[in-house]
Amino acid sequence: MTQISQPNSLHGEALARAADQAVRAIPPAWPLTATVAVNPFVGQTGETLEQTAARLARISGVRLALPRRQMAAKIAAGDMTDADLLDALATYPEAGTLDLAALKDALTREAAPVSALPTVADLAARATNKDWPGLVTERIGTFAAGFFDEGQALWAASRRNGLYAAWRAFATHDLTPEILGLKGFGSHVADTPETPEGMIERAAVSLGLGATPGTYFHQLLLGLGGWAQFSRHIQFTAEIAGRSDTTALELLAIRLVFEEALLKQHRAVIDADWQQVRRRHTAPLAADPDMIIDGVLQLAAERAAQRKLAATLAAPVPARAAPQRPLLQAAFCIDVRSEVFRRALESVDPGIRTLGFAGFFGLGTQHKAFASDIAEHRLPVLLKPSVFSCSEVEKGDEADRQARFGARAIRAWGRFKLAAVSSFAFVEAMGPVYAGKLLRDGLGFGKGKGPEAARPRFAPSLDLGARSTMARTVLNAMSLTEGFGRFVLICGHGANVVNNPYASALHCGACGGHSGDVNARLLAGLLNDGEVRTALKADGIDIPADTVFIGGLHDTTTDAITLFDADLAQSIEAKERKQLRRWLAEAGGLARAERALRLPHASASALGRRSRDWSEVRPELGLAGCRAFIAAPRSRTEGRALQGQAFLHDYAWQKDEGFRILELILTAPVVVASWISLQYFGSAVAPSLFGAGNKLLHNVVGGIGVVEGNGGNLRAGLPWQSVHDGVDFVHDPLRLTVAVEAPTEAITDILSRHPQVRALFDQGWLHLLAVDDHGQLSKRYAGNLEWATSEDVRIEARERQKKTG
Repeated sequence: MTQISQPNSLHGEALARAADQAVRAIPPAWPLTATVAVNPFVGQTGETLEQTAARLARISGVRLALPRRQMAAKIAAGDMTDADLLDALATYPEAGTLDLAALKDALTREAAPVSALPTVADLAARATNKDWPGLVTERIGTFAAGFFDEGQALWAASRRNGLYAAWRAFATHDLTPEILGLKGFGSHVADTPETPEGMIERAAVSLGLGATPGTYFHQLLLGLGGWAQFSRHIQFTAEIAGRSDTTALELLAIRLVFEEALLKQHRAVIDADWQQVRRRHTAPLAADPDMIIDGVLQLAAERAAQRKLAATLAAPVPARAAPQRPLLQAAFCIDVRSEVFRRALESVDPGIRTLGFAGFFGLGTQHKAFASDIAEHRLPVLLKPSVFSCSEVEKGDEADRQARFGARAIRAWGRFKLAAVSSFAFVEAMGPVYAGKLLRDGLGFGKGKGPEAARPRFAPSLDLGARSTMARTVLNAMSLTEGFGRFVLICGHGANVVNNPYASALHCGACGGHSGDVNARLLAGLLNDGEVRTALKADGIDIPADTVFIGGLHDTTTDAITLFDADLAQSIEAKERKQLRRWLAEAGGLARAERALRLPHASASALGRRSRDWSEVRPELGLAGCRAFIAAPRSRTEGRALQGQAFLHDYAWQKDEGFRILELILTAPVVVASWISLQYFGSAVAPSLFGAGNKLLHNVVGGIGVVEGNGGNLRAGLPWQSVHDGVDFVHDPLRLTVAVEAPTEAITDILSRHPQVRALFDQGWLHLLAVDDHGQLSKRYAGNLEWATSEDVRIEARERQKKTG
């Protein structure tokens, strides 16, 4: 056996940095049980979109842009004008000599295709006409499915010593590579260093990388799809909790073992090509001319959307006559789906006011549901839980114990149905029993799972001081410190769908991929607490004695509202209860009628059935279409149809002492919204890389994700059906426009103190506009902590037009 040279560790520190950078270039992917949107470019926020496009073209062979025919269609439809193109040319740093005529000429042809640099496995495949990349993907995927399994597999790999050690034990006895022609692979694995760091160092020598692998490590991890992203998730969550983790690094080491073995076997025929590839990986990233053109077109499309938003906000709306005190105030999540329902609810009666706030309602809780041992983090994934809650047990410990036994029996039954040794026998023996259920559910007549009846409560250790501080903080953040109505609805949201592995992705991202009912009920109970109200009054927040806070849940698939009025200690008159339910029902009907216009093959009357239909691949459109985030008083957006495309966060800067609330908005809800927007962007423009593929071909693996077909890489991101209806895109991939009503000096100060948030705007991943005292989009953030007026942009566009003739 040929011995492979061991590293001398002279460049160990630089190589370790390169490996860590490659790991952090990978976006995390949460498991299906609590899927949240993730910005697929979270590791590239220090680069511009064009630099990232050059990077991804090099390592994955994709162009990060829509087909140009889509942009041409926008112009043909009048959605994008010459003025939008000129505005984009005027503000696009790399536009150079590109002018309007050249831009329009480029729309008549598609960009030239790009090819990824080949890996060693790719070069070996070309030389031998064998599918070595397929073998690598299949063997790593087979192992990873067992190692990461969350209860679906009957035989799961041991996690005791980590991913790399478990894989070495597996691979030394895996005969498949040798059977398919990778000679001596088991012996090669046995000869590898015992630590992933040692393996990476050895590969740097054997592959000739030295201490500067360039984009090569990133390419190897990105090529492992969801397996790399789930590994990154494990590290990401560990670091939030103050721990460290090397799972993703270990996966890189495993991938390098295959590269090393393939180069060893085929060096004679691929070494010259491999040396060229190595050099190209270390070359600076540079956007090609087509990337520049696509970047200008992308910016022009976003300028067009901002122009329409400005016109919508500037349009006069009829004033609403309203009583001095609202009869109903309803607080909804900032989610774009809430915008449609809020507008509908306000239209049914002048005594109704709504407001928007992040759907976890400021309660970062770790919650245990009734009869469950699983701790659910019902808060944004970027945060750590600060309080603990559980579902209330009213019938004693024995009832709780019996319920837990029942829940465990149901989980065991589900595992039995899915296990390798029992699945076929289960179908054969129990198939006739399930025939009726399958037919009923397949036709959409089955019942979904409703919210839990048991009331959630905080841990007893949360004393009055902590509760009152929490209540005061939340009310201040909601800008709700006076003018309380007779009823205040705290309404979370969720999606009650069946036969959908991505069900949690339709829930509340601010609640960590769970529905928002627990947080809504906890906050309502907190604000109904007499002791808490007394403490709040001492702090200047006087809640009237007759104000009642009610928890609710908005089902975004059916637009039905569940009221948790049974949680209340105080009684509500039957007449008032009937009035509340009538208002909510009327608003639901209006919202369904509007949403049905966007859903393919939908009618308002059939939306409820879609949520229960096993065959329905689009029970709802989720957050497709999201394009703006507005932080301003509700008066700026009230009565204006934003088409379910805007995140709406109520904010009054005049009440924000020290701009602490504004700082919270820019560093938390805006970042979460950017993750959502950019996930939809990535799944639309680069579906092969950042999308989950076709729902019709999905198979759930390990309870954590899906593969498309019967194996291969785990797929992360959104299914194609979430961004496309089979004919056209249902999501227009635009970078999010953030519009904030606040002094630009305050916004600038916050950005200067939060470089990671500032990078999102400086590098162009988000747009930032200031709203003036008249509700108009008056200034644009130009980067580097500077601002420009809309007139400045128009002057630049006119000057460019003059120069280009």
